[in-house]
Amino acid sequence: MKYIDEFRDRRLARQLADAIGAEVDPTREYRFMEFCGGHTHAIFRYGVQDLMPPNLHFIHGPGCPVCVLPMARIDQAIALATRHGVTLCTYGDLMRVPASERRSLLKAKAEGADIRMVYSTQDVLRIARETPGQEVVFFAIGFETTTPPTAVAVKVARAEGLRNFSVFCNHVLTPPALRTILATAGPDGVRLDGILGPSHVSTLIGSRPYGFVAAEFAVPVVIAGFEPLDVMQSALMLVRQINQGRCEVENQYRRAVTPGGNRKAQALMTEVFEMRDSFEWRGLGFLPRSALALAEGYAELDAERRFAVGTGETKEIRGCECPAILRGVKQPTDCKLFGTVCTPDNAVGACMVSSEGACAAYWSYGRFREQSSRAVTG
Repeated sequence: MKYIDEFRDRRLARQLADAIGAEVDPTREYRFMEFCGGHTHAIFRYGVQDLMPPNLHFIHGPGCPVCVLPMARIDQAIALATRHGVTLCTYGDLMRVPASERRSLLKAKAEGADIRMVYSTQDVLRIARETPGQEVVFFAIGFETTTPPTAVAVKVARAEGLRNFSVFCNHVLTPPALRTILATAGPDGVRLDGILGPSHVSTLIGSRPYGFVAAEFAVPVVIAGFEPLDVMQSALMLVRQINQGRCEVENQYRRAVTPGGNRKAQALMTEVFEMRDSFEWRGLGFLPRSALALAEGYAELDAERRFAVGTGETKEIRGCECPAILRGVKQPTDCKLFGTVCTPDNAVGACMVSSEGACAAYWSYGRFREQSSRAVTG
């Protein structure tokens, strides 16, 4: 298989669904967490859950980088633009994420702050070149996948002598979040039987970094591609591991992921960034060595060093269940605000704003409406 339509083939999907249905043990539950928001949207867009047996459940994890960013960091970015008068540039999803008192970058822009949506780090560099007398700050965000482009921008800015360019770095790492999810499983957490490993992140870091999941927590992992048949095949691989008493890291997404990952990109990240001692994640709290900052050698391009950026305290919006949803403890429909106060046009939580958020997936593909209709007419 090498074409997109093959990974969405109805006949092959039915074959996989039949295989999963035949192999699950009807006396037990299978609870698989898809870490990546891309998987969540594939599951809902193509109705993958509807093809699963009733005792196989997908649990949505913290794989949305916009969603896991705490409000305090958005508050700090708004302060950079309003108090320090910088030109703040960032990606589109982040513009509407509510911060304290339901402010957002988009609202600050409407009030007069110079905040711009960009499509790539190259856009930010262009803005810095065109406005040499204006401080331009890139609000960098994302997991390992989007970290190399930020590193490239930093190196280009250094090489060109762009003294008005700096980075407000919010890049976070996947394995520490996964470790925290598994370490807190139990009465107050979520019980997991398997992990669908992220796609894009794994193309960069490879499959080896997930070894601790199987070794320390006895939970099998399958690195899964983004397409619906990828997700279904990965679920079947997890079912087989569990039924056979195996606990391994398997790679379904072999067409893109290798054991060692992208070594060139990893070397670039190592050069430009260093590990933070601790960083706050929405829903998970402060996690040790879970995020990156610019390395000492690039300190002059670090917006947190160039400007007085306060540390602020995160205060979640009352009634918003985003933190619990990101831990897999609750589903979007468990939130009283979902679909009433909180909609894409009036988002209260980040999970409804981001294109990778679980709430956005529930809303966009309307599966919750079908469930409600069946409950009423059943």
